[in-house]
Amino acid sequence: MRRRRYLFTVIFWVVHIIHVARRCPALSSDGVSLLAFKAAVSDDPWAFLAGWSEEDEDPCRWPGVSCVNFTGFIHPRVVGVSVSGKNLTGYIPPELGALPFLRRLNLHGNRLSGTIPPQLFDAYSLRSLFLYDNFLSGPFPAAACVVPRLQILDLSENAFSGPLPLELRGCRQLQHLLLEENRFSGEIPAGVWAEMSKLVQLDLSSNEFEGPIPPDLGELDSLGGTLNLSRNRLSGAIPSELGNLPSTVILDLRYNNLSGEIPGARSLANQYPTAFLDNPGLCGFPLTITCEGPVGAPSAAEEEEGRRGMKAGLIAVISVADAAGVALVGLVLVCAYWKVKNQQKGRAKLGHGGAGLGRRWCLFPCGAAMAEKKDGTSSSEEEDDQGGGVEGELVAMDKGFKVELEELLRASAYVLGKGGKGIVYKVVVGDGMAVAVRRLGESVGGKYKEFAAEVRAMGRVRHPNVVRLRAFYWAPDEKLLITDFISNGNLAAVLRGRSGQPNLSWAVRLRIARGAARGLAHLHDCSPRKLVHGDLKPSNILLDADFNPYISDFGLLRLLPLTSSAATNPTSAPSYSSTAGLFGPVPSSVQPTLLDRPNPYRAPESRATGHPTHKSDVYSFGVVLLEILTGKQPEMPSSSAEQVAGLVKWVRKGFEEARPPSELVDPALLQDVRAREEVVAAFHVALACTETDPDVRPRMKAVSEDLDRIGSWRK
Repeated sequence: MRRRRYLFTVIFWVVHIIHVARRCPALSSDGVSLLAFKAAVSDDPWAFLAGWSEEDEDPCRWPGVSCVNFTGFIHPRVVGVSVSGKNLTGYIPPELGALPFLRRLNLHGNRLSGTIPPQLFDAYSLRSLFLYDNFLSGPFPAAACVVPRLQILDLSENAFSGPLPLELRGCRQLQHLLLEENRFSGEIPAGVWAEMSKLVQLDLSSNEFEGPIPPDLGELDSLGGTLNLSRNRLSGAIPSELGNLPSTVILDLRYNNLSGEIPGARSLANQYPTAFLDNPGLCGFPLTITCEGPVGAPSAAEEEEGRRGMKAGLIAVISVADAAGVALVGLVLVCAYWKVKNQQKGRAKLGHGGAGLGRRWCLFPCGAAMAEKKDGTSSSEEEDDQGGGVEGELVAMDKGFKVELEELLRASAYVLGKGGKGIVYKVVVGDGMAVAVRRLGESVGGKYKEFAAEVRAMGRVRHPNVVRLRAFYWAPDEKLLITDFISNGNLAAVLRGRSGQPNLSWAVRLRIARGAARGLAHLHDCSPRKLVHGDLKPSNILLDADFNPYISDFGLLRLLPLTSSAATNPTSAPSYSSTAGLFGPVPSSVQPTLLDRPNPYRAPESRATGHPTHKSDVYSFGVVLLEILTGKQPEMPSSSAEQVAGLVKWVRKGFEEARPPSELVDPALLQDVRAREEVVAAFHVALACTETDPDVRPRMKAVSEDLDRIGSWRK
């Protein structure tokens, strides 16, 4: 029966391809299959697929398509398709399954809806499938477990539903299974995990699973990083078999209904309290809640007292329920307000599959970062910049900035730094307020409208850990950005002892890492352009007097190409601080480029292609975090054959050899004995960020949440 079904499938695809090929006689069969995907896309706002033409001989030069020559074939065969983050609306056509050599399919970050067609898994060479952050729905695609080489399956942040099938046991080659933020329900199946012996990463969080935790999860010997079962409805006791997991695994069981005493078996004893929080029925180490022993039958007096207590308790419960109901109604109204406002501004994903938006928006509300401001202004005031503006005028980005251009020009300017992105001055205006002015160079010409649009998008970024853009100036021969002045230098100077500051304690370093992660996650997920930083390093993380971090230099990746000086006109400054007019002559020695100079913080794929992405920002943050932990500066790879910076390689090797953390961590942190477990957990976060494969790295939102969990039980 199976053979007949397989024969029918083969005949179907052969006839289909021949039929379509008659209309496109010059295009290879792989190209015809890809054109079916183009036809399934109903909205391509950035015209990314416009270059996919039926007039080509093969699709190997199409954007997002990679090919390899195989012996015995006239045309190269498609092995990779990457069309991610393009806001495409449509569905996944079954014709993609007719790509027999397809190894990697990456369609994440779009608006694709509908179900995954089972025919997709006729692509038997498939090794990685990335469909996260879409509007896909339907049951778990059991046909995926038939693909013999599938190693990575990421279906997170969609609207999949229903139980996980027992066919999951057939995914024996799977190494990464990511299903978080969906609507999967029922019990997590037991009896399947022991057969998935190669599984390295498992994330089932933020679903609707219920019932007990299957004990055979403890048989995942290859698991590393975090086993995340949080934000479900799991109940019952924690099985002691979870203690058989590798000691490096970090458990996350928060926000469930688990009960009973936490077993002290092996790796379970190494977990810190955050792994078990928000399970009201749990007790025992490492929680501070002690488990009560069994008691005898109550006496008649105790029963009477219990009845009286129950009446009082019932009244209290009713009162609490009333208050909770009012709070819930208020929360629903707030979420509805932000959702409607977000839709009106066109920032939320619209179209098919939007049923899952409300839950996701309330779990991670981008607007929350704008709700509270230090200067007391409302979010609506801040989002509304002054608008207008013409060439040769200083354009303010918010109503709180009252400095005039003449006042700025008369002020004394002290050089703070220089480099490939221009010179940065500290300017103190008449009322004593200090601002930072970045001079992008003595450019000639440029595109004012595009420049102003990008700067206004940067000005709408509002977050406590992102440097705030106050105003900008554009003239044919001068471009300026005016931002808040952050008083305590940058992280590089503090870590490397150039600021005169004492060694940072672990608590301060963790606060810096958390804040920087929140700021970068906000740029990725909540900024108007979903900005890629592209040049994250310690010198771009500024610190105030309380060592709160601020991400700086964001948006320049898109902005500099719009100034003619970005590629041709040099800018520089003396190496000493001096007073000078902002429009005085600038010596020439430094080219204002971002991506053409050696940078050990840059991800391997970004160094190779010159195109930074959100995932390359994650890598850069991971290297920064390693520097925070070790106190060591990263070095560029010693040869072109090596991909990762020396610091990343050294730390990873240390963990593989099970060296004690004291040999890796900054000696200044060894005095804080309580911080040992937290430092090790932070190392795991950094190593996940610096994976060589960008698709395996977590998103910054997840990185930020992982860092927030570290040590939160102390608060």
